[in-house]
Amino acid sequence: MNKVKTADLKVGQVFSEPVYTIDDNLLVPESVPLRQKDIDILVSCGLDFVLTNGEIIESEPELELESDDEPDVNVENMFAASTGISEDSILDFVADESSEINEMLKALEADLAEAMAAEEEEEIQEDTATAPSKKSIIKFSISDVRQNSGPYRAYKSLIEKLNKVFTSLKNGVDMEMRAVDNICVQLLQDLRDHPNSFVGFILGGEIISHELAKSSVNAAILSAMMAQELKLPNHKIHNVVSGALLHDVGMLRLSKGITEKRGGLSDAELEQIKSHTLHTSKIVTKELFGNHEVSLIALQHHERWDGQGYPDKIVGQAIDIGARIVSVADAFEAMVSKKTYRNSMVGYQAVKNLLADNARRFDPAVIMAFTKIIGIYPIGSIVRLNNTSIARVVNIHTNAPMRPVVQLLMDDKGDVLGSGNVIVIDLLADKTLFIKEAIDPAEFSEHNE
Repeated sequence: MNKVKTADLKVGQVFSEPVYTIDDNLLVPESVPLRQKDIDILVSCGLDFVLTNGEIIESEPELELESDDEPDVNVENMFAASTGISEDSILDFVADESSEINEMLKALEADLAEAMAAEEEEEIQEDTATAPSKKSIIKFSISDVRQNSGPYRAYKSLIEKLNKVFTSLKNGVDMEMRAVDNICVQLLQDLRDHPNSFVGFILGGEIISHELAKSSVNAAILSAMMAQELKLPNHKIHNVVSGALLHDVGMLRLSKGITEKRGGLSDAELEQIKSHTLHTSKIVTKELFGNHEVSLIALQHHERWDGQGYPDKIVGQAIDIGARIVSVADAFEAMVSKKTYRNSMVGYQAVKNLLADNARRFDPAVIMAFTKIIGIYPIGSIVRLNNTSIARVVNIHTNAPMRPVVQLLMDDKGDVLGSGNVIVIDLLADKTLFIKEAIDPAEFSEHNE
């Protein structure tokens, strides 16, 4: 990729290819003009350059870029249509300085600066002949201890059971809500037994079939954890999990030509995508005979905190709490899961995206609950430390989300550690080490397929 100096960027510039910061963080997609706040973010984070394979193709007047009428949904990206998050918001770190979220963002910026300084020092001091290469990390699998484990079998079973429900509904077979309730009860029990494993499965992405059922189970797992963190009563948690399991079942009423389309969506196709919430609510009420709250969660999970969502543009706390929870879970799951129309993000990038929302799409209280249970580096994340060793996040500190507990997978000499040589490091206790970058777990999975 080509480096473009931050000092050379101007408001209104449009590039022929996406523009990225370090760690492959998207600043603006292709054909999207730069805004003043994009440049301000780069300056405030101390980033001297950006990366792109493209070139400047045009500039637009600054006046147009300051408009508040910017579309909320990028119709050229199915991800934005299904989650309500435009990818050019990934580094939008604007937040209330007094908020707890902003404190996390400041920690992220400090961590970023620390990692950049360490990287510059390495470029000067590192002996490339002896340093472990990036290829050397693709020697071990994040799934090697999973697929024969009890937690993995339980996770896979939940997906298969929900897929049977979806298949029956698609084929017009009569179903009862009891089938979903049974999956909900089993999920909550399995989650109590294996919370860390389940989060790791969501990030790992080893299961590549039953996509709708898998994403629904993933959203239900995350929703259950947030509902528990928010201390909702048990019956409410059950409804939230049921709503999460069914939140996208209305997609079964849409054609694959739309739900799996790789290119841009027409206005008519976008409206059809948005109609899935209505289809879902109708399925819950009229086909499964589910209760009103589950139907409401399904109907409202794309409403936005700022009132710009759909289908009814409901604002703030008028949105059902279950729908607000599922909205966050659905967005995170979509970002970390590979789709036919987009690549996945690592968990760290997805968390940053949610933190940068600034009370537009999501309830800030729900975002805080999510961050407390997931961390900045979610459990199961694969990370590179500042001494070049590779580790897996195995636990988090809610009061210090940038410094989780990690288990080494490869030491700083490039030697892979087997099951008989388990080394666990608490980064909160060992201040000499810190996370330099998150690594895409797909690197390891693909190597072992």
